[in-house]
Amino acid sequence: MAKTETKDNNSLTSKTTNKLFIDALFSSIGDGAIATDEFSRIVRINSVGLSILGLKEEEVVGKWYPSIVKSVGEDGQEVKLMERLITKAYITGKPVTGRAYYLHKDGHKIPVSVTASPILLKGRPIGAINLYRDITQEYEIDRMKSEFISLASHQLRTPLSSIKTYSHMLLEGYMGKINRDQRFALKSVIDASDRMNQLTDTLLNITRIESGSMTISKKVVDLKKLAKKVVSEQSIDAETKNIAVKLRLQDKPAVANTDPFITKEIMSNLVSNALKYTPPLGRVTISIKTDKDRVVCCVSDTGIGIPKQSQEKIFNKFFRAPNVLARDTTGTGLGLYLIKSLADRINIPIWFESITGKGSKFYFSLPACMPKNTNKTTKESGKSL
Repeated sequence: MAKTETKDNNSLTSKTTNKLFIDALFSSIGDGAIATDEFSRIVRINSVGLSILGLKEEEVVGKWYPSIVKSVGEDGQEVKLMERLITKAYITGKPVTGRAYYLHKDGHKIPVSVTASPILLKGRPIGAINLYRDITQEYEIDRMKSEFISLASHQLRTPLSSIKTYSHMLLEGYMGKINRDQRFALKSVIDASDRMNQLTDTLLNITRIESGSMTISKKVVDLKKLAKKVVSEQSIDAETKNIAVKLRLQDKPAVANTDPFITKEIMSNLVSNALKYTPPLGRVTISIKTDKDRVVCCVSDTGIGIPKQSQEKIFNKFFRAPNVLARDTTGTGLGLYLIKSLADRINIPIWFESITGKGSKFYFSLPACMPKNTNKTTKESGKSL
């Protein structure tokens, strides 16, 4: 009997020790930490987590997680439950990372870096753990960097405009005749100023997106008209490089509910990118097709393609594939990053297919709004530019 009591006491002591160890371990986490059960009730929170939210433990434990940890977007609107990182982790059974804004008890927004992970038992989720870190200082540094880039880009516009204007005047003979070498030099100056203008436009767009100052205004947009406008604007560049640009449009309407400026920027940048990496006598095609409740746009080219080992990094800021670096050393690696950022801004998917040496196809899709009775035939229009 004594042995049984001793065994029970040892087991009890062991359980108590394990609980104390787990409590100490959870409390020692340097980030905010919250654990929930399968019903999203908060079962545990550490002191860092309480401090970030400005709450006390008795205000949190046992309460429904979404009612305590309130997440909002840039605009201050509450994030939907199914879009919360902790919900995604619980549903998918996989860790999810990202950034968010949590509301402090006094109502101000706190930018946080979040990692949400499911608690699995025999492969079944029985809860989740949410780790979050206050990144207010990092946001402030990013804001100052964005403001500096935006200011510098604006200031560059005036001298670049003067350089381009006077170079064109010299090239066209307004200030006297020029010889062949001088003509070549002036064309080089104009090309360089054009690249600088493109870079400043890209930097300004990126800073607007990253600062959250790019506003969204959704309207009913005719994507066929939009594509024709993009082709018209890119025609001079295409002619200079001796590349054919074609439109492949269906007969039925291709109308979407989207922001016209951002959508045009995505399509225009995709065409510009295709022209940049397609050799002379190549071809760039814009295809638009309505598929059920989506309008799918595709910009394809017969360019150098993207190596398989580089494809998962292609939308990263400043990334340039090895075959691009070998061909062109003047790029910045910001073009596709900007395109992806714009697509994320209006919450649309973008994806691609590519084979090295054969070309690439970039797709994005938009929510369609069109009449039910439409003609499904497709035709190719537009001539080589």
